[in-house]
Amino acid sequence: MSDPLIALVLLGVMLLCLGAGLWVAISLGAVAFVAMTAFSNAPSGLVLATTFWGHSHSWALTALPLFILMGEILLRSRLSQDMFSGLAPWLTRAPGRLLHVNVFGCAIFAAVSGSSAATAATIGRMSVPELTKRGYPESLIIGTLAGSATLGLLIPPSIILIVYGVATEQSIGRLFIAGILPGLMLISLFAGYVGLRAWMNPDLIPEEVRQFSFREKLSASKNLIPVALLIIGVIGSIYTGLASPTDAAALGVVLSVILAWASGSFSIKLFGEALMSATRTSCMIAFILLGAAYLSVAMGFTGLPRNLAEWIGGMGLSVTALLVALTLFFIVLGCFLDGISVVVLTTSIIMPMISAVGIDPLWFGIYLVIVVEMSQITPPVGFNLFVIQSMTKFDILKIAMAAFPFFLLLLLGVALISIFPGIVTVLPELMSN
Repeated sequence: MSDPLIALVLLGVMLLCLGAGLWVAISLGAVAFVAMTAFSNAPSGLVLATTFWGHSHSWALTALPLFILMGEILLRSRLSQDMFSGLAPWLTRAPGRLLHVNVFGCAIFAAVSGSSAATAATIGRMSVPELTKRGYPESLIIGTLAGSATLGLLIPPSIILIVYGVATEQSIGRLFIAGILPGLMLISLFAGYVGLRAWMNPDLIPEEVRQFSFREKLSASKNLIPVALLIIGVIGSIYTGLASPTDAAALGVVLSVILAWASGSFSIKLFGEALMSATRTSCMIAFILLGAAYLSVAMGFTGLPRNLAEWIGGMGLSVTALLVALTLFFIVLGCFLDGISVVVLTTSIIMPMISAVGIDPLWFGIYLVIVVEMSQITPPVGFNLFVIQSMTKFDILKIAMAAFPFFLLLLLGVALISIFPGIVTVLPELMSN
């Protein structure tokens, strides 16, 4: 059977499993089993056992449940209220005024949570009712929240960058460093869009009755000290080489518990809820990664990725043409799968193609995360859309339309890092020198 026909058969099995409502991990395993049984002579059961055993313990992957637990703890603390009261006085004169609280608040929380959904829930819990009460337009409130919350996937410590690093054997620390400048670029694009909308139509933005003196602004900034300490403790320890991502994640859990307890809004009961929620999420991701590992091994036995890479190499596609095709592919795939599933589902097949055309795997990881960010705000499976819908009770299509400008800004971000790849690579190169 020819390679394109094998690929179509395996794709059909995958779509059948997903359409039947099977878990992503089981779907991945089913495709791998069919590939091993039908298109190779390897013992599928033995390979399944050895793959699961070999990939069930990874020191690098230990950071994943710890960062998830840190985000769950912060989600149940007063962090969002403190961030709003600390940021708001500085933004009353900015174009767009308090809409920037969504942008900068999401950026700050992304630096301590690593999760897009947790970022949307934490910041939205405070900002949506407050901005609505002050008369800001609903479309801009939910649009800035949905779009800016995607920063949780990119700004370190990013859960999805950990997954990509483990799946492709890339340095998680270097991936974290590579995500800094692209994250700042997206923050600038989002804030610039808000300012431009306010400048073009000043009537959209209500006047702020109260103005703050410089002393009052400084006093309000005290509320940002806890989250600043957490960011410095977690991210600073990684960048200075004092701790590995796993060690920094453990430090982050300890600091988040201390800060949440000190705020007076935390309890043993809430810690138990955070622990159970983090356990469920971590187990889901680990199960998906095991299924993806089995699929990767199965693809190796069939020789399909290598042959597809050679086929694409023989087509003479330019790097630009390949990236355009992959971007469209990931956008469509992201409409039906969550970001982590997209990454683990595609890396075993995509990476040989990337290597064949000479694309830096480190750069590709950041590119992939930005494209996956788009899937967080695209129906029907946009996690940020569901989180915001649960808070606002708005129609999902209304939220998606409000977030559409930020989808286009993310697309612009992909174009910028493609034209200027140094945005991604310059910091890792400087840190290695």
